[in-house]
Amino acid sequence: MTTTHDTSRVGPNSYLTLHYRVSLTSEEAIDTDVVNTFEDKPATLQMGTGQLSTPLEDCLHGMQCGDYAVFDLAAGEAFGPRNPELVQKVSRAALDVEGDFSASYQPGDMVQFPAPHGGSYTGVLKQITDAYALFDFNHPLAGQPVRFEVRIIGVM
Repeated sequence: MTTTHDTSRVGPNSYLTLHYRVSLTSEEAIDTDVVNTFEDKPATLQMGTGQLSTPLEDCLHGMQCGDYAVFDLAAGEAFGPRNPELVQKVSRAALDVEGDFSASYQPGDMVQFPAPHGGSYTGVLKQITDAYALFDFNHPLAGQPVRFEVRIIGVM
């Protein structure tokens, strides 16, 4: 018995070619594009691999080639809520082990740190003093309302 499935609809492991835009919709940043492929080459990605957040992937399930949609996601829905515990001070002594930290980074810079069991994680430098650097390890869009606009070009 041969099983066939509809590869023209987006499913959990589909490969996609699409144009998409993620923009902020808060009053102070309305229509500020974070990512926009509509004005350049389309993106290619595989569902379920973490290339998009799970809530954004959930919006795509069931769409098919040629579909266009706009999804408005409430604050914290697309990238999770902001967690104040993820704003942490890191001692300058710990940072300077890797070299002259202050010469390399300014507030607003994204800094990668090695994770204990391989890989890495990223924090945004918020403040730097002689004693410590303050980092925000939340996703930069955590707690933000976003608009996710998408046009599906191909599904495999």
